[in-house]
Amino acid sequence: MILKEIINQLSLDVLSGTEFSTPVKCGYISDILSDVMAKSPKTALWITNQTHENILAMVYFKGLSGVILPEGLTLEISSLEKAREKNIAVFSAGQSAFDIAGKLYSLGLRGTL
Repeated sequence: MILKEIINQLSLDVLSGTEFSTPVKCGYISDILSDVMAKSPKTALWITNQTHENILAMVYFKGLSGVILPEGLTLEISSLEKAREKNIAVFSAGQSAFDIAGKLYSLGLRGTL
């Protein structure tokens, strides 16, 4: 599945990023950065409540497809500027992390490749 399809299916608000033809092979959910660093597969779509700049480094260096912030969360202003500068895909959703994960699962994404 490609990122653009997920954006449409989940009605995600695009906070940053312009390249949405990226493949998404699985999902990952955690607020613990060391877990994401150790366990998230490349091309995963990450769900987190974290809104600071460190999540951008994680998406960039791990090669993740993007990150979804649940419950209407958004990035801190300085982080949002950096995400736009680096063209990192960051989304906001009105639903809870649990509901987002369930929707991704119903679209066929799983926690592993």
